[in-house]
Amino acid sequence: MALRPADGAGIAAAADRLRSGGLVAFPTETVYGLGADATDDRAVARIFAAKGRPRFNPLIVHAPDLAAHRAWAVFDERALRLAEAFWPGALTLVLPRTPDAPVSRLVSAGLDSVAVRAPDHPVAQALMRAAGCPVAAPSANRFGRLSPTEARHVAASLGGAVEIVLDGGPCSGGLESTVLSLTGETPVLLRPGLVTHESIEEIIGPVQTAGAGSAVDAPPEAPLESPGMLAAHYAPRARLRLGAGDALEEGEALLAFGDAPVAGPAGTAGYAAVRNLSPAGDLTEAAANLFRMLHELDALAPAAIAVSAIPEDGLGAAINDRLRRAAHRA
Repeated sequence: MALRPADGAGIAAAADRLRSGGLVAFPTETVYGLGADATDDRAVARIFAAKGRPRFNPLIVHAPDLAAHRAWAVFDERALRLAEAFWPGALTLVLPRTPDAPVSRLVSAGLDSVAVRAPDHPVAQALMRAAGCPVAAPSANRFGRLSPTEARHVAASLGGAVEIVLDGGPCSGGLESTVLSLTGETPVLLRPGLVTHESIEEIIGPVQTAGAGSAVDAPPEAPLESPGMLAAHYAPRARLRLGAGDALEEGEALLAFGDAPVAGPAGTAGYAAVRNLSPAGDLTEAAANLFRMLHELDALAPAAIAVSAIPEDGLGAAINDRLRRAAHRA
C-alpha cells in the first residue's frame, strides 16, 4: 500500500491504477471510498474480496456529473430534479439500469437497478476525470466495521489490500450518503445520510421511509437494493450501549452529545474516556465527528462505549441509524 498526498502526481498515479484494474482509496465529502473501475468485472470483484463484503450487497457508482451517469442509469423527472438540486453532493439515487449499461453486473448485485452518485469533493472529482471511467466505491474499510473518515483509518483497516490511498485530509461530512430509490412510483428512502429526508421532500414531495424490515441480517433471501441496509454494520470492536446516562461498567467510555462531562487525563465521572460529538448540540458537527471519535474510543479498548441520546430530527436520523446498526449484534 502506498499512502500518497492528494496532489497532481498522486491523483495521476491513482487514476493510472484504476485504469489498470487496481484498487484506490480516496476521500469524498462523506467518507473515504475504495474505488475500482466500475466497468471491469475483475476490478469490481477485488473490492468485494478486499473488504470481505458479500456479493449480495451492491456498490455505488461514482461519476463527476449527471451527463456521465446517464450512460448507465435511467433518470425520470424526479431524478433529474434531485440531481439538479443536490449534485454534486451526498445523495445516491437508485435508478433503473439502461439496457446497454457498461457497468459491471457485480456492482448491482445482479439487479436491474444501479446506485449512482456525483461526489462533491475536489480530490474525488479530479480522480474520476483523470481516470475517465465510472468508479465503483463502497467505504474503504473491512466490511461491517467503522467507516473511515481519515486516510489513516483506511490504512489500519485495509492495509495491503489497496494499492494507493490518496490522503485528502479528514472528510467534512463524516457520514455516508443518503440513498433514495426511484425504481417505483413511490420514492423510498433506503438509507438516511447527509441529505435529509425533509430536504428531499421539498424537491419531489412525499418520500416513504424503508421500514424496520429493511434492516436485515445476512444472508438475505434476495440481493439488497442498496448498501447500508444490513442490521449490523458500521461497528466498532467494543460493544455500544445507546441512550446512556451514567456509566454502568468499569472501564466504559462515553460518546457524548451536548452537555456532558469533560474528559481529563484519567477520565471523568467514572468513564475511562470521553469524546463529545458536539458540546453545543450541533448535529452537523456531530455527524462530522461520529466515526472519527468512535475510532478513537475503540482504539482504547474500553469495556464498552456508552452513547448519549441524540435527537432524531434532521441529521440526527442519519446519526442514530449508524449508531443503531453499530450496536446491533447479529
